[in-house]
Amino acid sequence: MNKTAERIHFRDLLAFLIGSALYAWSLINVNIPNNLAEGGISGITLILRALFGLNPAYTTLILNIPLLIVGYRLLGRRSIIYTLFGIVSLSAWLWIWQIVPMNPPLHHDALIAAIIAGILGGLGLGLIMRFGGTTGGTDVVALVLERKLNIPMGRTMFVLDASVLLLSLVYLDIVHMMYTLIMSFVFAQILNFTQKGGYSARAFLIFSSKSVEISDAIMEKMERGTSLFDAKGGYTKNQQQVVYTVVDPSEVASVYELIKKIDPQAFITESDTSETLGEGFSFAKPDKSLWKKIMG
Repeated sequence: MNKTAERIHFRDLLAFLIGSALYAWSLINVNIPNNLAEGGISGITLILRALFGLNPAYTTLILNIPLLIVGYRLLGRRSIIYTLFGIVSLSAWLWIWQIVPMNPPLHHDALIAAIIAGILGGLGLGLIMRFGGTTGGTDVVALVLERKLNIPMGRTMFVLDASVLLLSLVYLDIVHMMYTLIMSFVFAQILNFTQKGGYSARAFLIFSSKSVEISDAIMEKMERGTSLFDAKGGYTKNQQQVVYTVVDPSEVASVYELIKKIDPQAFITESDTSETLGEGFSFAKPDKSLWKKIMG
């Protein structure tokens, strides 16, 4: 086993604390006062609170610990520690926010409440998942079913979350359920955005008989790195080189214009990248003179 991969990082634990604080704050100060449901274990805790007056801080811990015991053999040492830390952090923050309430003045606007709950909840959980953590619950159940019964995790989580939302109708009316669905949509978008990364870029694959010229032009005029791949035409069987490059969204038009000048017949594919790291994206663009020296 790779000990480096199993190492516990303080940075990760700090991210879990911040993420669980945001998620718990949203649950206590937005979801509950505005009658918005939730999926998974958190949704079950809200149902138990509405029907029996049970504190979500305690039920979150009580419901998650048995699931963690069931799934501990399928999780590595670090995953167990991170999941346990996430569960305890979430329960602690749920308890803290009930002692120190901070209800925002939303003037009973359910739509605004749904949007805020979706943003904060998605941001909080997304931050936890981005650093390799989880708050337990349906994640553990889905993992067990995938390993034991070969059922995809995504399918299991969808079914479980949908079932919990349907059960929430025992204390919610259909109007608030519709607002909950709006919240769930916003939640999913923010979760994906946070988990995958905030910097979007465009990736190009350029098929041309003048690949080297195009590659040189992109590096020289746009100061973006390129790679050349050897390829073989499926129909013609001719060998050719393919240019791969990643640029900022604002530079897309410039790329097309540059390619058109060199080879109007070039075949181009463009796609979004969910996250781009490296020089020129997460860092400042390199100095042009240094770039020339590196690229020769």
